[in-house]
Amino acid sequence: MDITLQAPLEASRAKRLKAATNDTHDRLDKRIMAAEPFASVENYGQFLSVQYQFHRDIDGLYANGQLRELLPDLAERRRLDQIRQDIEDLGLPLPAAGGEVPFDAGTSVDLPTALGWLYVAEGSNLGAAFLFKMARALGLDENRGARHLAGHPDGRARHWRAFTGALDALALDEDEELRLADGARAAFRRVHGLVETA
Repeated sequence: MDITLQAPLEASRAKRLKAATNDTHDRLDKRIMAAEPFASVENYGQFLSVQYQFHRDIDGLYANGQLRELLPDLAERRRLDQIRQDIEDLGLPLPAAGGEVPFDAGTSVDLPTALGWLYVAEGSNLGAAFLFKMARALGLDENRGARHLAGHPDGRARHWRAFTGALDALALDEDEELRLADGARAAFRRVHGLVETA
């Protein structure tokens, strides 16, 4: 597949993707908040476990050469090590590896599908401002236990706009657009399944 840059579409792809995944995203948000992840450090530890497992699933994408060409700052968006440190800060064990990792490093990926998964990861980072405040109420911050929730030095909104700008600039055909949305929905469902297990 040859993904090339084009002029931005009149209707933002990121906005269309948000609309296409809104129901799945909303169900996940409600399920996460129903688990009261910030009611205690113990609950927060379960939230960290979910975060770690999801980011372990997608970790291979951050080293993918094709994705790095499309998203030049992709490597610095990786958060698995921060989540690992947050878990270690709380003295908790890392979740055991279970099942097949969807995106192993070094294996070929369907780019639209992978971009859908990255859209979910990046969107969670944008939405983490509220969660970071709740983590602070537990005595956690960017130096202990909540590193992965801290905002980017350039600001969350600017960091998000850089990602969506790159996403909007890609030339995708109709089938690739569908795979992009399917990838995002699959990522939301994966996190939902992890929350249920936790």
